[in-house]
Amino acid sequence: MLKFYEDMLLIRRFEEKAGQLYGLGLIGGFCHLYIGQEAVAVGLQSALTDKDSVITGYRDHGHMLLCGIPPKDVMAELTGRQAGISKGKGGSMHMFSVEHKFYGGHGIVGAQVSLGAGLAFSHKYNGDGGVCLAYFGDGAANQGQVYESFNMAELWKLPIIFVIENNQYAMGTSVNRASSEDQLYRRGESFRIPGLQIDGMDVLAARGAAEEALAWVRAGKGPIILEMKTYRYRGHSMSDPAKYRSRDEVQAVRDKSDPIEHVKKLLIDDHGTKEDELKAIEQTIRKQVNEAADFAESTPEPEPAELYTDVLVEKY
Repeated sequence: MLKFYEDMLLIRRFEEKAGQLYGLGLIGGFCHLYIGQEAVAVGLQSALTDKDSVITGYRDHGHMLLCGIPPKDVMAELTGRQAGISKGKGGSMHMFSVEHKFYGGHGIVGAQVSLGAGLAFSHKYNGDGGVCLAYFGDGAANQGQVYESFNMAELWKLPIIFVIENNQYAMGTSVNRASSEDQLYRRGESFRIPGLQIDGMDVLAARGAAEEALAWVRAGKGPIILEMKTYRYRGHSMSDPAKYRSRDEVQAVRDKSDPIEHVKKLLIDDHGTKEDELKAIEQTIRKQVNEAADFAESTPEPEPAELYTDVLVEKY
């Protein structure tokens, strides 16, 4: 429980700092923050093994941190520096690390679902026992390639968990205005893929769902869909003023369902954790995030020659 708290708090503080650096002009392009959704990735990825792979869209900073990539390497990537996990060439939306089995944040909406099916095919073909965790949002759930991937994944019984992070608004349109079937866990029914709808604001519910899903997939039964009902507190990206919802709505979710406050209360009330212990964790994480930000501001940008590397798989 304490580890869940630490991981969610790290993502929250990291994202808040990223928002500050974006405001200062140190992060360019787009920047999509994960604030509010932390329980989804923390709960799900806590159940993975080192054989499993992860792929997601462009709201990817938190998922990377959970794959074991140091905060300074992720933050340096955000600021486009040579020391970044993708040598400064990926930025916020396109980070990648084969070593950590994190196969990218992807800017094309829904593209990661087909790539995730490919990763799952690789796991099955190689017989390595791995499972692919493929995240996408409620907006991407209406993309055509998602259903092509569903069909193939079920036909070939691929070891993949399709995770729909339903934060209710996609890019800015509420899910019930954009989707004729807004119960997204049912989207696999015509392909005979089972689905579960989970409270994505509860890290324990997310962990339980991951265990159920992994047991299903590892038993060779094929794919499964997890619809994680969650909520982002910030706009779709840093450039989104989020005028499609009221501040009162956002505050009501924060007050009632904040994933970090929920675990904090459980730790204090049910596990006897002292406030001082939690404050010490907070201070440690703030220090870690501040050091990552300082590193990301001061480390050098890539050399111009870096532009020509990593273009082809072959040596050239």
